[in-house]
Amino acid sequence: MKICVTAKDTGLEAPVDPHFGRCKYFVMVDPDTMEVLSVENGVSSASGGAGVQAAQQVIGEGVDVLITGSVGPNAFSLLSSENVGMRIFSAGSVGEAIEAYRSDSLETIEEANSPGKPGK
Repeated sequence: MKICVTAKDTGLEAPVDPHFGRCKYFVMVDPDTMEVLSVENGVSSASGGAGVQAAQQVIGEGVDVLITGSVGPNAFSLLSSENVGMRIFSAGSVGEAIEAYRSDSLETIEEANSPGKPGK
């Protein structure tokens, strides 16, 4: 399993960034081995459509679960169509987000919880 946490920096100690499309990094974690791979979000400063492009990047990384604070409607639709589970965690570190996921204490994102911005 691969979990992606949106973050402001790299690694497990990095603070979580609650903004999916505009986060600086995606921190991928295997919750069983705690192996970590941090990947820069290549579209964090895009003028529009960052959520969809970020969703494409996350899907391309083979992520099973996304942990973030908010997801816009277009990114939500794309992630849902690829069976990526989404959970809410908006304050704390990446490591804390993973522990909260492992203890099954994160709320599921069942619909877009951010208005998003117009895409391109």
